[in-house]
Amino acid sequence: MVSLMQTLVIPLLPQLPRLLHTSTANASWVITATLLTSAVATPLLGRLGDLYGRRRLMLTAVVSLTAGSLVCALGSTLLLMVLGRTLQGLGISVIPLGISIMRDVLPPRRLGPAVALMSSSLGVGGALGLPLSATVAQHLGWHAPFWFAAGLGCVFTVLIITVVPESPVRVRQRFDAAGAVGLAVGLVALLLPISKGGDWGWTSTPVLGLLVVSAIVLGSWARWELRATAPIVDLRSSARRPVLMTNLATVAVGFAMYSANLLGPQMLQLPTATGYGQGLSMLQAGLLMAPGGLTMMAFSPLAARMSQALGPRSCLLLGSMVICAGNVLAQLLIGTAWGVLVFNIVNSAGVGFAYAAMPNLIMRSVPVSETAAANGLNSLARSLGTSTASTVVGLVLGQLTIQLGSVAVPSETGIRVCLAIGAAGALVATLVELAIPVRPAPEPPKAPIGDLETITRPATS
Repeated sequence: MVSLMQTLVIPLLPQLPRLLHTSTANASWVITATLLTSAVATPLLGRLGDLYGRRRLMLTAVVSLTAGSLVCALGSTLLLMVLGRTLQGLGISVIPLGISIMRDVLPPRRLGPAVALMSSSLGVGGALGLPLSATVAQHLGWHAPFWFAAGLGCVFTVLIITVVPESPVRVRQRFDAAGAVGLAVGLVALLLPISKGGDWGWTSTPVLGLLVVSAIVLGSWARWELRATAPIVDLRSSARRPVLMTNLATVAVGFAMYSANLLGPQMLQLPTATGYGQGLSMLQAGLLMAPGGLTMMAFSPLAARMSQALGPRSCLLLGSMVICAGNVLAQLLIGTAWGVLVFNIVNSAGVGFAYAAMPNLIMRSVPVSETAAANGLNSLARSLGTSTASTVVGLVLGQLTIQLGSVAVPSETGIRVCLAIGAAGALVATLVELAIPVRPAPEPPKAPIGDLETITRPATS
């Protein structure tokens, strides 16, 4: 459900300026608002989960997502849509919070498969969300996908209350409010120019000014966190080689994955007159891309078994190499719909292996008192990769174009360059992953014993 929110509005994007009576540039805030909120909220809600209960914060995230869906379903103005999408962005925190609960309540033999399945749900929801949203909007109106999302939110709210157990672990520490504000301001100042640089101009005063602000704020924030007794993000723990290399690899994998996700629909929807486009509608392209998400879910049990047998590092390495191979293979298959399908399936299989390994690499390298915050930081790393990929692919395809009548469309050269960049991103991820220790030394609990509270854990089999 959470990943479905990421693709919910994509079929509506061409119509949003008309529907909301605004410009195309202003309508893009519907996407940007969710990106910024999810990036900022994920590490913050993760830390709050460590302090006050991960199930409680998971419920908060789903309720916020549901409320945001209702605002969008009832609203017909840009302001209400941006507000609703901002609330929806909080929902992405469900994934790291859920994985953290699994670590606390599941026995080791069941943890790997459960984490792999939950991680793969990111791809499944994203892949199925595109054709689902397009179909619902086409037959029931543009507000209908948001009503559908609100209904799903209500169902999952009830399921969390009745089925999901609370984590048996608490950390009795104060919430670092100053650190939270610093992280939020720094991330917004960093991600906003990355997202809007194409509209504002990369050398414009707002873009350069925000980048300077982000450097100053994040630098000051890092110094504060290093001195804080209960930081939002334990930078010393995050700087340990297993955690740091995993997060850097996550950025690169997120970049390679999202560049492929952007290129597939482009190749399917470009006019056939180009010689390499397939001329499909948004719905047809979405249906052809959907098997990728199903591939991720199908490969998750295999990825879990591989992680248990050979270690999550090997699983992550395999995933990155498969993603790289998929981008290279796509160079040979440009010009056919089945070629895009094969490219998407191969890429999704690689992403499935990589996503199954990342949380396990993080969790085996951090104390239990920091599980949710550390997983939240890993999700933030993935967001940085996808945001950068969106910007880079947009820049390349916008510069390397051909004229088709009076319209400029991405050229075959532009697509090939983007595929090469995606392959390079996956190759960088592979090289970074080689620096991850095969078996890191166990990390002692970071919080003092007096700061940890353990609730009696229910028996699990």
